[in-house]
Amino acid sequence: MSRVRPVAGGGRAVEVEPERVTGWFARFAERHGGIALNAITPDAIRIEALDGAVASATVPFGPLVPPDDPRLAVDVLVLHLMKPRRIGLLLVRLGGHSIGIAFDGKVESSRTDRRLVHGRSAAGGWSQHRFARRREGQARVALQAAATDAYELLAPTLSTLDAIVLGGDQRALDELRTDRRLAPIFARAEPRILDVPEPRKTVLDDAAQRARTIEITVLDGFGTRNR
Repeated sequence: MSRVRPVAGGGRAVEVEPERVTGWFARFAERHGGIALNAITPDAIRIEALDGAVASATVPFGPLVPPDDPRLAVDVLVLHLMKPRRIGLLLVRLGGHSIGIAFDGKVESSRTDRRLVHGRSAAGGWSQHRFARRREGQARVALQAAATDAYELLAPTLSTLDAIVLGGDQRALDELRTDRRLAPIFARAEPRILDVPEPRKTVLDDAAQRARTIEITVLDGFGTRNR
């Protein structure tokens, strides 16, 4: 089942596997009365329907070469998405991380770790400050462990990877970005960040499959049929 999440402006974003992209756009055209415009650039695709609905996406693992005939935009996109790739995965949330290398959606090697980080305390006064310092220390140790595992697993093989896909908590990822050892890794990262629960090996396996998908944003038009 495709993952769907709401986006700003009343639209929705849908994760679609490469094998289903052709059918997805065909159903989009059917639901919305046909296609008025196909547009594709090296970095993005935009399909406008006759009823005003729009389906657009950033091209993952780009750039690609747009076709001379815009009507072939979806076909060219599918060929691009179907190419087998070796992807580095870096998933991190406060207190846990899972890092791996996947080829064509299957994890080949990985490291997963969980460190204790206490939740926020409702107590006040000196006890609250002491608890906050302890929590900050625990979080720092957990992020240092994530940075070390990321460096040791991904850095030596970076030249063999097609891209890096990130996932987890934005704040934790931002903390890792401050580690200069990881600068080459983050330089290869895709813009999209996967929303994942507490990183575990099973979550990493799922992320390896999701890394192959394209996220299509849909904005309904003025004449959208309720289907």
